[in-house]
Amino acid sequence: MTLAVSILPEQQLAALNAAYRKAVARKRLRFLAGFAVFVAALIVASIGAEVNLRTFFTYFGNFVSYFDRILMLDGGQRVWTNFGEWFWGLHKWLKLLGETLLISYVGTLIGAVLAFLLNFFSAENTSPAPWLRFTVRRLLEFARTVPGIVFALIFVMAFGLGPVAGVLAIAIHSTGALGKQFSEIVENADMKPVEGIRSTGASWVSCMRFAILPQVSAGYASYALLRFEINVREASVMGFVGAGGIGQELIVAIRKFYYSDVSAILVTIILTVFLIDIATGWVRGRLFGKEARS
Repeated sequence: MTLAVSILPEQQLAALNAAYRKAVARKRLRFLAGFAVFVAALIVASIGAEVNLRTFFTYFGNFVSYFDRILMLDGGQRVWTNFGEWFWGLHKWLKLLGETLLISYVGTLIGAVLAFLLNFFSAENTSPAPWLRFTVRRLLEFARTVPGIVFALIFVMAFGLGPVAGVLAIAIHSTGALGKQFSEIVENADMKPVEGIRSTGASWVSCMRFAILPQVSAGYASYALLRFEINVREASVMGFVGAGGIGQELIVAIRKFYYSDVSAILVTIILTVFLIDIATGWVRGRLFGKEARS
């Protein structure tokens, strides 16, 4: 089959080519302007943060040598040549790691319950009153904006050293984070079932219970499991300020220059987080299908 190709007049082609070149030039100009703004902002931020590249490259060797030291036993051998000596305190570390997991679990559970109770008031489509939505949203913003380690430090000063401070800090921070995520799930829920139940004269609580909750419960559980995984890492860091768990042992090893202990504790924490990540992903996949696992 013969195809006919139309040839435009030279004048029209020249006009189209000129318009194309102008469009490409404008696009390049916008890109260069945006790149220049990015570089300028980076320079200003570096000056404000007192970033000194000379200092960074001068002392970069200390960073490398520290990792070399934590992979060395006291006798001069590499840590993987003698696992017995490397993990000499494994029993004690596993006990502290179990405490970290319990801190994370209890804190996540309390935070999830509080977030569940508050998120309906902060969602735009379910909140009974605008002033209540505004108040609850600001409360959740405060809970998740302040770093968890700051809450842990405050509670350590209030209640003393131990896991209580870590549990309270994680609970407050989890309430803010999960409250935000839960409310966003609610805002994406279908409101037609709510209108149907409301037309029967049902109360606000009944509408939430029978119309909204069945739609969002799977998302709630998925986010709560994900938050538990995050809180395990948070609980490990909170031990640096005395909030219990494996973090307290890690900071002691760092301060006393027990190099091989530092690497052994870090490996223990990393493997635990890996296992929790795999386990929570498997649970989400079993409960809610392959989409929740991804």
